[in-house]
Amino acid sequence: MEPLNILFTGESWIKHVIHMKGFDQFHSTEYEEGAGVFLDHLTRAGHNVNYVRGHEISSQFPKTAQEIDEYDVVVISDIGSNSFQLPDETFLRSEASPNRLGVVADYVRRGGGLVKVGGYLSFTGIDGKARFGMSPLADVLPVTMLPYDDRIEIPEGCKVEVCQPEHPVLGATPSDWPPLLGYNRVIPREDAEVVARSGDDPILVTGNFGNGRAVAFTSDLAPHWAPPEFVEWSSYALLWSSILSWASGRS
Repeated sequence: MEPLNILFTGESWIKHVIHMKGFDQFHSTEYEEGAGVFLDHLTRAGHNVNYVRGHEISSQFPKTAQEIDEYDVVVISDIGSNSFQLPDETFLRSEASPNRLGVVADYVRRGGGLVKVGGYLSFTGIDGKARFGMSPLADVLPVTMLPYDDRIEIPEGCKVEVCQPEHPVLGATPSDWPPLLGYNRVIPREDAEVVARSGDDPILVTGNFGNGRAVAFTSDLAPHWAPPEFVEWSSYALLWSSILSWASGRS
């Protein structure tokens, strides 16, 4: 598989914890990243990955066509739309700034690839806070987003049905997937292709927009919705390499 230039953003967070010990308390702060296995697989496959963490989006995510056109595919995973639409110059200093999600949407129309991955701050997200349905990205995703909290929690695990096993987005990935623990509920567009689903809800959806392609994967690529059985699945790397290759137009 030909190496890709990939822009990956999201899957990082900072936790501020209050420790209560009887009368006393103290605080601690931790920084964490969730996509280590995913990124390791891409690197081992020879792909070139630029990882822009959540707190780096304001300063490092592309603001122009020239910057984003360096990439074959853009992956946005579990990071809300506010991080793209409220950069420091706008939120802190009230200065006009390019809409970074508009930059992504125009990139797809020109021929770029987009992969949107689910999570608590994806699609509409927890308490409706991700808000991608109210952003320019909504126009180039193969799904319509709900106007309210869209999480479907399935702690007992849900079976994924691959309904188009021959679709090139899957490569040679087998149809027997490990269970997932939840996903964002979305509605596929009429001209989109639902490749995998859980019950009536889509898990993997593909679409063409202008000269480009977009993929919606409505569950997680890392815990918690993607349990160890999924992340350690022998076909995990093949699945994601195939998804990225298809989105880039090279499959």
